[in-house]
Amino acid sequence: MAHVTVEEWTVRFRAIGLDQGAMEQWHRLFERENPDGHQSFLEWLELPADRVREIRAKYA
Repeated sequence: MAHVTVEEWTVRFRAIGLDQGAMEQWHRLFERENPDGHQSFLEWLELPADRVREIRAKYA
């Protein structure tokens, strides 16, 4: 599967009408309901480990 960047993902979210607040809510929900899946998703985006930890801590 081809790599999708964070920027591409964000553009798609914005294209369907999600603003910054909605994207943050999405992360919170993902982290709460499926923390392992959230981790896997962030790693799939090829984010550095320190950025993954930062995002997960922010939305925990």
